Amino acid sequence: MASKLGLAGGIPERRVRPIWDAIDSRQFKNALKHCTTLLSKYPNSPYALALKALVLERMGKSEEAFSVSLNAKDLLYTNDSLLIDDLTLSTLQIVFQRLDHLDMATSCYEYAYAKFPNNLDLMMGLFNCYVRQYSFVKQQQIAIKMYKIAAEERFLLWAVCSIQLQVLCSNGGEKLLLLAEGLLKKHIASHSLHEPEEQQSKYGDALELLTGKFGSLIMTEVDRLRLQGRLLARGGDYAAAASIFQKVLELSPDDWECFLHYLGCLLEDDSSLCKGENNDSTYPLKLMDSQVSHLTDEAFGSRLSNASSLVQKLLTEARNDTVRCPYLANIEIERRKLLHGKGDADKLVEALVQYFFRYGHLACFASDVEIFVHILDLDKKIQLLDKLKECCESIPTNPRKTLGQHITVFKIQNIVGSMVTLSINELETRAVKMTQMYCENLPLSKELDAQESMYGEDLLSMACNLLVQLFWRTRHIGYLVESVMILEFGLTVRRHVSQYKILLLHLYSHWNSLPLAYEWYKSLDVKNILLETVSHHILPQMLASPLWPDSTDILRDYLRFMDDHFRESADLTFLAYRHRSYSKVIEFVQFKERLQQSNQYLMAKIEIPILQLKQKANNIEEGEGILESLKEGVQFLELTDEIGTKSLTFNEELQLRPWWTPTYDKNYLLEPFEGVTYCTGQTLDDQIKQSQAKVVKTIEKRSLLPRLVFLSIQCASSSVKGNVEANGSVFDPKLSSELRLLLERYANILGFSFQDAVGMAFDISSGLKDAEAWSCNLIDWMNFVVFLNAWNLYSHEVDRDSNKHGSTWLLVNLILKKYILDKVRSMGALESSPGCDLPHLVLLVTEPLAWHTMVIQCCARSLLPSGKRKKKGGPSEQCNIELCQEVQDSIRCVCETIELVRDWLNQQMSKSDNDKSESILSSLKIDGELGPGKVYRVIETLTSSSTIDRGLGDVITRALQSWSPADISRKIITSQRTALSNFVRICDSKIKSVKELKAQL
Repeated sequence: MASKLGLAGGIPERRVRPIWDAIDSRQFKNALKHCTTLLSKYPNSPYALALKALVLERMGKSEEAFSVSLNAKDLLYTNDSLLIDDLTLSTLQIVFQRLDHLDMATSCYEYAYAKFPNNLDLMMGLFNCYVRQYSFVKQQQIAIKMYKIAAEERFLLWAVCSIQLQVLCSNGGEKLLLLAEGLLKKHIASHSLHEPEEQQSKYGDALELLTGKFGSLIMTEVDRLRLQGRLLARGGDYAAAASIFQKVLELSPDDWECFLHYLGCLLEDDSSLCKGENNDSTYPLKLMDSQVSHLTDEAFGSRLSNASSLVQKLLTEARNDTVRCPYLANIEIERRKLLHGKGDADKLVEALVQYFFRYGHLACFASDVEIFVHILDLDKKIQLLDKLKECCESIPTNPRKTLGQHITVFKIQNIVGSMVTLSINELETRAVKMTQMYCENLPLSKELDAQESMYGEDLLSMACNLLVQLFWRTRHIGYLVESVMILEFGLTVRRHVSQYKILLLHLYSHWNSLPLAYEWYKSLDVKNILLETVSHHILPQMLASPLWPDSTDILRDYLRFMDDHFRESADLTFLAYRHRSYSKVIEFVQFKERLQQSNQYLMAKIEIPILQLKQKANNIEEGEGILESLKEGVQFLELTDEIGTKSLTFNEELQLRPWWTPTYDKNYLLEPFEGVTYCTGQTLDDQIKQSQAKVVKTIEKRSLLPRLVFLSIQCASSSVKGNVEANGSVFDPKLSSELRLLLERYANILGFSFQDAVGMAFDISSGLKDAEAWSCNLIDWMNFVVFLNAWNLYSHEVDRDSNKHGSTWLLVNLILKKYILDKVRSMGALESSPGCDLPHLVLLVTEPLAWHTMVIQCCARSLLPSGKRKKKGGPSEQCNIELCQEVQDSIRCVCETIELVRDWLNQQMSKSDNDKSESILSSLKIDGELGPGKVYRVIETLTSSSTIDRGLGDVITRALQSWSPADISRKIITSQRTALSNFVRICDSKIKSVKELKAQL
């Protein structure tokens, strides 16, 4: 076999080299010509066919490439005289993988391996296939076979790593770990080992390896000591572990995590080690809450004294201010004393002040000390703030450090919660001070590169947060305008400040200027993994908007990245195997698993076909085509079933969200001002958990929609009595039963039984119950009512009004019209009504009303004479006449409802843009002591041409000269008009479709 591998299918290299050169230089047409020439000389060569398939795939001719690949595969299988070489197989593997037929590449390697079972190259290729398919058991089996043939340690470790993946990602357990342990021990007995063992919690065995010959293999002494300390702590030898961690600190005094381990081992409550390893939180924990110590007071004091002595030693040896850990360590020691009931809050305050002396100018100071500040009572927090303010005034230092210290004090005020207790006048004064400080310190940044962060950037963000709070408390739109203006001003001065863009994105979304928000989102240049962690800022708003093309782009870009990553992660995994980096193998696989179980990934896969359905809802044939491509919605039911077996992951960086919208489904600005209760209510962690629970329910509801729509139009199509298809097929009653079961499931998700949900719908339509009962899940309830009507058209099981035919038609028409008109009447002018219900109105028209229109179209199509159907005479004729009347009434109701929405939209757009822009700017021109405009005037003063300081540098000076508030207000109005125009086009399309249907009937 080895001799057979000398050539690629017997073709000399000089004949294939031009093809590879053309592929590498992306000259695919030229490469295809070379392939044609090669095949004329070697028509039965699998390798030549594989090359042609590769070129065709790169040219985008997927079907042709697949056909050629199958021919190459068939030649391999049917002609035993042909050579089988790894180059042919690997080329076919590339093609099959890119065409999403990796199973065929695997079967090729399995066939070759069966013919040549002792060839390592083929076995490694087969192992690679199993890695790409994440077939951990088969990986293990082939790796052990390679180990038996070659007796190489790497193959043994490949097998052990495959076993560990089975334990971590599949249903493997203790028995598999025992197998891995047995393989390792057997190998160690006759050879040596280059990896530690820790998965089985056999820390003593791993420690023995570490302190023996294996220890010398660890690259640095610090890494070896860290691992040794962790093993000792897990084995329960806290004294020895503390001693080892002390050595690490002496070698690396700025290792904060190591200090926490050291202190935890001293006090025998090293929760950071116990919790840190398997922590699945989105946010890495800086400090673990220590447990109540079981030590006596004497032992506790003695051990903390030892810790203090070590910290003092580290402080003495520290040669510069870049080492922060020892200073933080002093604060942590005081915190532990307080938790134990033996501390002094004044000493903790003093330790924090000392830390401020050295590091108060750093942007990380507030996050460093936040957990320590929270342990203080309110009086001590105020005392700490006063001392920090004194430090700012008393320390003679350079302007940059002074600016940093002032920013830190503002941040600590926010942590303490004092901002919420301030009066409106005090909040205004503080926002003005922040803006003035930013403007006064602009000269510090005049020499900076355009990509560098400016000094004092945080000031405008904090001033914006105060202005938004003022808007929340007073509902005066001028404060919202000011918050937008200062962020736009900051981005005029420096275009690349992401925190300004994110704040603006959310403010514009709240102000129904979603096109403008989307522009700022695009300017963030979100790519790769950021699509997973950052897109939550814009995606939920886009899905509730009329901006369908842009929403499609976001979803497709995201899904394209995810699918590409899943393909590429297999390459990285096998590369890690080849380089013997087994921790990376596990890291890559677990990261891929985490992304595959991402809630956003599942939601995107569901939302993109729903978006397609919404776009095609005006044409029932096109809508049915979309449903057919989705396997009639069945694949999403299967997706929902998977949710129950796997826990979803939440990878969004929620800490980047503004304070007023901590999660995608929470917006304080839509609620009354809560005062101090805003700070004392739910914690952020509680809000996140609550939001995540809602996401799971939302995914389940949305995944039912395509199937519910399909079943509804099937029931509607079969509602006409006496109709059969031309081919003799009849409606399957099982579909009606399935729709009933899905409706019950849908009602259960909403928290009701099916019967209770039906009863509530009729009670609300007749005014017996308050319509507010549905306010939290309005769109879901509207969908339920629409699908209920469709089911009842065939089943007639909803008994209401003495079983009057069409009662559910009346229910749908009344409720849809009522809620849509309520939304229209509740909304004012968009430019003066931030937070209005336009997204809900869009969803009402584009989802439940759209599904209702599809049901109407199906009924109408069944009622109209058609060559595909034939009428049967009899008593059913009267029922069809009644149904026809109900359909006509529904068409009239739908048409009237959408026309009222369109009239409101046209009324919104009829007002002059200049008048709207002027009304926005006029909200800043308030006379008197109170009211918005003070912050705006600070910027206005700075940017007036007569006062621009030429000492700011050319870049900043030009930016100030280009600043135009009128341009900002015009952008807002243009953005709102764009959103309204898109909605008008949707309404026009629906009205046209419904009127055409009405004319046919």
